[in-house]
Amino acid sequence: MKLKDKVAVITGGTKGIGLGIAIEFAREGATVVIGGRNPQTGEQGLEQLLALGGEAMFVPCDVGDLESLQHIIAKTVETYGRIDIYVSNAGINDSDKTPYLEITPEQYDRIMDVNLRGMFFGDQYAAREMVKQGTGGAIINMSSVNAYLALNSQMVYTTSKGGVQQLTKVQAVDLAPYGIKVNAMAPGPIETDLMRRVGSDRQLMDTIISRTPIGRIGTTRECGRLAVFLACDDSDFIMGQSIYNDGGRSFQAFPVPGYKTVTEEDYSLLQQAKKEKP
Repeated sequence: MKLKDKVAVITGGTKGIGLGIAIEFAREGATVVIGGRNPQTGEQGLEQLLALGGEAMFVPCDVGDLESLQHIIAKTVETYGRIDIYVSNAGINDSDKTPYLEITPEQYDRIMDVNLRGMFFGDQYAAREMVKQGTGGAIINMSSVNAYLALNSQMVYTTSKGGVQQLTKVQAVDLAPYGIKVNAMAPGPIETDLMRRVGSDRQLMDTIISRTPIGRIGTTRECGRLAVFLACDDSDFIMGQSIYNDGGRSFQAFPVPGYKTVTEEDYSLLQQAKKEKP
């Protein structure tokens, strides 16, 4: 029980990687607060957490709204008396894959407000509570393998994720005297709703797998286990780092020799999961 008696807040924690982290935190004994914009997915996520037998709560939260961020922190402290772990996971990308020359200031602001501004101030609000408590804490920021790779179909998204990594470093320096460690996770291809949408393009999925040495996409549980490590005292001498949990995607320049393509069975399962999604 690596997180026994700890209180954790996870933005974007109602599904995907965020929920995977929440589940692993709960399994390790943490009280978990998940935030998200959709009440339906929030309640569904909460049901999964409560089924594990611990304490959990869903709080509606839009990280693009600073008052909403303040509310989830205040509600957590009001309910559980403290906050020990804050995971800034919520993020969005450009579903239209707008070319650079056509991106508008409105599109830029929409993504940056969620991915970077929301993280900047959400982390700040959580850190203030941790400092007030005087017992330290852990902040985990969600970056991406695309902070390192140049993905021109997601210009603003990749720019924001690069900013996350630099933000993580300067936060780590500034908050170290208070016993607050700050690190980032930089996932590669992970089995989420977004990846299922990518999976509708067989050629693109084959391309991703061909450049991922491990030969498969990752799971939300694997993301959750890394988050547990970064949140618990096993990682107390690790600060300001961006850990690439990407199956080797970030350093594989060309197709892996003899790589395993997505089989017909793999592809059928991926499509079936997409159809079964409510």
